[in-house]
Amino acid sequence: MRINASVFLPFPRALVYATYRDKLLELVPQMPNVKSVALKSRQEQGSTVQQVFEWRGKSDIPGLLKPFVSEDLLTWTDFATWKEAEFTTDWKIQPHAFGEAIRWAGTDRFLEESNGTRIESRGELTIDPHRLKSVPSFLAGQVSHLAEDILAKQAEPNFIELSRLVQAHLEKQHS
Repeated sequence: MRINASVFLPFPRALVYATYRDKLLELVPQMPNVKSVALKSRQEQGSTVQQVFEWRGKSDIPGLLKPFVSEDLLTWTDFATWKEAEFTTDWKIQPHAFGEAIRWAGTDRFLEESNGTRIESRGELTIDPHRLKSVPSFLAGQVSHLAEDILAKQAEPNFIELSRLVQAHLEKQHS
């Protein structure tokens, strides 16, 4: 499943990029779909920053999934490589439930655009039903599609909400 989102913020690209990279822990507690986020590691090498975050989301787990997963489906590790020279972020998300079956990765690009910055997030989410070890094979296809749907439906609203919070933060800082 492809995940595509795009937002425009009326602030310079370098400022928007640095705010996303460096202020995440301040902004995320305001997100309604996120219980918590914790920085597990941060390494800087030149203009590249590698960060690892652990996220805990909030959502209802549908009845079909409840026997097979817990809130681990809504807990994930986020590996991000911020390349300031390119104004990009390569990311990989590893959900704690079904981790061996899920591939979820993409790139965010921060583009200069008329008096501001356009952020494009492009990613791919795939769940291999054959690798869902805790799910009976006759249900694996259904469970994988449902889990993909839940995760994908959280991704775009979270991206948009974080963008809104970044914009509000920058408006407050620069008013």
